[in-house]
Amino acid sequence: MKIHTNDNNTSTLKLLIAANLAGKKLELQKSTFEGPKCLPLLEVDEELTFFSSNAAVQYLFPILDLSQNGQCQQMQEWEATRLQPAVANVLSGKTVPSDVKQVLQSLVLVLNDLLKKHKYIIGEKLSAADISIWSTLYPLIYNEESKLYLSECSYILQWAEDLNKAKAFQEAVKQWGGNPKGPFSNISALGTPQITNLSTPSGSPDDSVAISVSQEEADLAQENWLNGLKNLQAPIKQEKLVLPVKDRKNVLITSALPYVNNIPHLGNIIGCVLSADIFARYCRLCDYNTLYISGTDEYGTATETKALEEGVTPRQICDKYYEIHNSVYRWFNIGFDYFGRTSTPEQTQIVQKLFLKVLDNGFMSTQSVEQLFCEKCERFLADRFVEGTCPHPGCAYDGARGDQCDKCGKLINAVELIEPKCKVCAHRPTVRPSEQLFIELGQLEPSIRSWISSVEGNWSGPARAVSRAWLREGLRARAVTRDLKWGVPVPLDKYKHKVFYVWFDAPVGYTSITQCATKQYEKWWKPDKDYDVKLYQFMAKDNVPFHAIMFPASVIGANEGHKLVDYIFATEYLNYEEGKFSKSRGVGVFGTDAQETGIPSDVWRFYLASIRPETSDSSFNWTELCTRNNSELLNNLGNFCHRSLSFCANTFKGKIPEMSFTNTDYMLFALVNREVVAYVQNMEKGRLREALRHVMSVSRLGNQHMQSEQPWVLLKGSPEEKIRGSTAIAVCCQLVALLCTLIAPYMPDTSRKLKAQLNLPDTSFRINPSNPALFQYIPEGHVIGKPEPLFAKIEQELVDTMRAKYAGTQADRAKQNGAVKTGASANVADLEQAIAAQGEKVRQLKASTKDKTVWQPEVNKLLELKKQLTAAQSQPVTDIASLEKAVAEQGEKVRKLKASTKDKTVWQPEVNILLELKKQMATAQSSVATPANVASLEKAIAEQGDKVRKLKASTKDKSVWQQEVNLLLDLKKQLAAAQAK
Repeated sequence: MKIHTNDNNTSTLKLLIAANLAGKKLELQKSTFEGPKCLPLLEVDEELTFFSSNAAVQYLFPILDLSQNGQCQQMQEWEATRLQPAVANVLSGKTVPSDVKQVLQSLVLVLNDLLKKHKYIIGEKLSAADISIWSTLYPLIYNEESKLYLSECSYILQWAEDLNKAKAFQEAVKQWGGNPKGPFSNISALGTPQITNLSTPSGSPDDSVAISVSQEEADLAQENWLNGLKNLQAPIKQEKLVLPVKDRKNVLITSALPYVNNIPHLGNIIGCVLSADIFARYCRLCDYNTLYISGTDEYGTATETKALEEGVTPRQICDKYYEIHNSVYRWFNIGFDYFGRTSTPEQTQIVQKLFLKVLDNGFMSTQSVEQLFCEKCERFLADRFVEGTCPHPGCAYDGARGDQCDKCGKLINAVELIEPKCKVCAHRPTVRPSEQLFIELGQLEPSIRSWISSVEGNWSGPARAVSRAWLREGLRARAVTRDLKWGVPVPLDKYKHKVFYVWFDAPVGYTSITQCATKQYEKWWKPDKDYDVKLYQFMAKDNVPFHAIMFPASVIGANEGHKLVDYIFATEYLNYEEGKFSKSRGVGVFGTDAQETGIPSDVWRFYLASIRPETSDSSFNWTELCTRNNSELLNNLGNFCHRSLSFCANTFKGKIPEMSFTNTDYMLFALVNREVVAYVQNMEKGRLREALRHVMSVSRLGNQHMQSEQPWVLLKGSPEEKIRGSTAIAVCCQLVALLCTLIAPYMPDTSRKLKAQLNLPDTSFRINPSNPALFQYIPEGHVIGKPEPLFAKIEQELVDTMRAKYAGTQADRAKQNGAVKTGASANVADLEQAIAAQGEKVRQLKASTKDKTVWQPEVNKLLELKKQLTAAQSQPVTDIASLEKAVAEQGEKVRKLKASTKDKTVWQPEVNILLELKKQMATAQSSVATPANVASLEKAIAEQGDKVRKLKASTKDKSVWQQEVNLLLDLKKQLAAAQAK
């Protein structure tokens, strides 16, 4: 094997170390290459050559524990796309801007935190990740001038020293023969990609000297500048009901339906709804006729289980969490055309119709399945309604569920549980046969294979990998019915007490939600051949089987011309710090948490898009969030936009000056156009993170142009220099308008602010996907609005507070909050008064300035006061007299609110507080079994019963009186308990 390399190339060091550890001999060969082949490259034989140094390291030193392979690749990608570019900037020999230093310092702190917990990068064993990262950091570690960047990283220094003692590393350094002081050769474009890091700063004009532009590119840039605006097609008319139109590209976008029994965390948000929203906003910029729908997945065992835990009905659980999801997505600016739900009459109708068609076509069968049956509850138990001792050898965990053991992580067949018991009544169930309907996937497999092979080229890597894995194992019959109550009922008399499995019913939700949105769902889902409709679906990889195999099999079996998915853009998983996000265990930052941080939703959207796990798992990190905001948004993008518009406002009274271009300007335009073309190409392929990098590259080019031209100097010079200076300002303003367009899918609020500052209508900001290029967005003589800063700095103190606050699980946090509430003495009336005063202060500040840095601290104080009020209001009171007083006061408050407005969203929260107070009072009254308490409960039951009767007589709307019924039942339980004492 040979390594083709050049002098002082740190990626070559990677290969030498890996080969030494593997006991393989390598021949070093000094080489140079013209064109895209950069060094080093590993030539294994005539047929196998590695151009990626990280891939070569994996080949030479493969990881043996396959469970850690993904994590190793993730860290190598992090090294290649983030760490290496930052180190290269620092070692370039030029003045290092402060924001680059900040980026590198944040990256090494992340690494230091990892090594604080483990001996090596991904655990207790050496991996390819250690080799790659150690080699990249080598010039920093062993050069005293650069070592200052690691001054606070004792764990990195100890790890590096330990590795340096190893013979394989020492020999590799000798073979390499490089100098840690440099100068360093260019590194493989594929091994450690020479892509502009999101945080690459502006620099001197010499930074781009290696980038060449042909005269043909410059001429084309000139043509696009002059005629690009004319070549845009007429904007599509935005209709209230979005239906396909002829002679247009019609884009139907769905995001995986989030399950409705919990709050979505950041991984859920970027995995489906946010990614789909970014893409939908891009499609609208391109004037595609776009419909983006989603909704909550509401049927199934998990909903029944959650309802059981909270002591309410499944419908109440769905109503509660639907509103939570809807609120979270609104805060994140998710621009659904319609956000629906699956527990609708439309869903029942379409699911039953689809099932009957598949049945008629002969693709359904019946099988008898052994299930656990609770004789006390008189029902078959779904997997999550039974628990017992894990049957797997060596585990014996006594809290295993009927589907999976949380301790050993292995799947379980419920009938194999040791000492099973019903979660509802704790009774031991028996095994009984139950006849279920199955869809014969095996019979449909040839059609599924043929279809997938024709379209999977449009899918993301994770989507292809998962679907191929399923097909490799072969498809078998799968149950479509189960013994539950909460779900779409099976429309056959023999199975009338069964419902459809949620996997069968949920994907149909896309069609029923489209029906609710448009009343003509078949125009999208069974389109006429004269209409060009493309279906794009966004999800995390665990949802791929249902969208790539199960649902397509159902509609192929129905054979009614149903639209099949064209593009599946699935992601890998987003991890949290050094662990994993988990809805079931409450680990990570959830949608409601993000709202409480005071960090704007646009910053969250930007950061999540920048770490979107497109090709491998990625991790959320608080320090990196802070750094990305301060370096990439504040110092790069925000600084360029504000600086450019402020120059125009201050020097030309806001009027865009005349432009007199030279060939140098058109060469700049050509470089910008490369980025715009790459942006469109990546967007069209669902590579949203990659597209975002090219947006930031446009900002970098703008910063470089500003620094290179120095208009503040030119405007003081000769007439020719003044023309050049005014042209430079105008060019920068045009680039701001382009950036306003490109960032709109990612940061809609920021884009709206820039539009206002540019004083241009929405129709000015568009993209031509067939010829993406910079054109004249702003006419000469146009007067812009008032420039305002776009972003605010995030202080490290806030990051440290947030990391501590969201450590552990939601349950842990709830306990801590409970402890705080118990000792709290905050008076509700005082807090309400303080909130009113603080709210007025915030309103006055917002009216006086648009500078968010001025009023955001006061907003944070207001949010904290509101949290304290919520805590004080929910603090349990055990004094009966106090509770009776609180109930009376809250009842009066509710009556006044109901009299003032019919808007339920205004007074329903106060009604909920009233009901909770009544429950607390009833509990307190029943805690002591005296005749007086019994009499009091009997009186309360009589009054509550009368109230329920009146409500039922006044309306059939169950949502109005169901809560009062629940309260009546609760009072009756307390009376029975009191009488039994």
